[in-house]
Amino acid sequence: MSKVQTREGAPEASWTFLTNHSHVLLCLVKNPEARMRDVAESVGITERAVQRIVSELEAAGYVTRRREGRRNTYEVDGTLPLRHPVEGHQTLNALIKLVLEDAP
Repeated sequence: MSKVQTREGAPEASWTFLTNHSHVLLCLVKNPEARMRDVAESVGITERAVQRIVSELEAAGYVTRRREGRRNTYEVDGTLPLRHPVEGHQTLNALIKLVLEDAP
């Protein structure tokens, strides 16, 4: 996990605003052919945790896994609503746009 910039004198935060589920999903949006090992390294969690999260996202309809040879390709359905009541009025596409639109 990269260092978080904080106000001068404030302790560095050990938490983030987005969940591991959203981090995994955003990694798959950026690279639909990503290996679970690479996603795990990017997010800072175990490969097994990534596999569990992808399975949960797939079961909920947010991700579709397609086998191509020896690799998987992932397609994200950005038209679905976010899951929490606080942000449920927004779609996944809104989150993707917010986080990734100007990403390097």
